Amino acid sequence: MHIREIITKRWGEIEILTSPIFGTIEEVIVKGNSVKEFDPLFIIRNEQGALEKITAGLNGIIELLNVKKGDKVVPGTVLAHFKNVYFGK
Repeated sequence: MHIREIITKRWGEIEILTSPIFGTIEEVIVKGNSVKEFDPLFIIRNEQGALEKITAGLNGIIELLNVKKGDKVVPGTVLAHFKNVYFGK
């Protein structure tokens, strides 16, 4: 399994996490609403059939999950919104 560390994008007062690849959401790993730096968040099966674990280098609170298991994604699909974000440990 390949691990992808994604850089989030600022949108107003929140950070958004977008899909880096074409694929299908295999698993939403997020437990609860608090995220720590580089926690695994999602597993996406890419077009070649390989699994990719999605992580982000941030600490914060998940405000909204935009995808669920089985959803198709393309690069740029918003996976989640985060609030009260800080970077680093």
